[in-house]
Amino acid sequence: MNKAFVREPEPDGRAFCPLCGSLGSPVEHAILDRHIQPEARGLVGDSAWFCSFPRCDAAYFNLFNAVVRVEQLSAAVYPKDLDAPICACFGLNYDDVAADAAADAPTRIRANLARAKSSARCEELAADGRSCLSAIQELYQRLRKEVETE
Repeated sequence: MNKAFVREPEPDGRAFCPLCGSLGSPVEHAILDRHIQPEARGLVGDSAWFCSFPRCDAAYFNLFNAVVRVEQLSAAVYPKDLDAPICACFGLNYDDVAADAAADAPTRIRANLARAKSSARCEELAADGRSCLSAIQELYQRLRKEVETE
């Protein structure tokens, strides 16, 4: 078929990582300014997308396939680095969630949830500009299943 008669798809606000194909999370300039090293900040414009696939080397990308790689970030971020805090506001990390999954009750997660209701600044501090609660819950459920099957 002749491409002259094929309609281009309408943009729907979604963007996929040029390195791994994962769906990105949109972020604004304040997040990019906070997390990207100054010398690499010019690679993407005022808005970009965060690639949350842990094994992908891309941290941020734009619609022109420009990529800010993990090593160009100013600090380690979760899920790219499992030692980095999952919760950018209060510092809850992978080991905390793993300890709660192995324990009888998720005390650390509950304490984080209580603090998050009043003073969380996820939109400013998180690498993806979103609340960490869903990531914590997903990780807890996955680790809990692993504990139960052992």
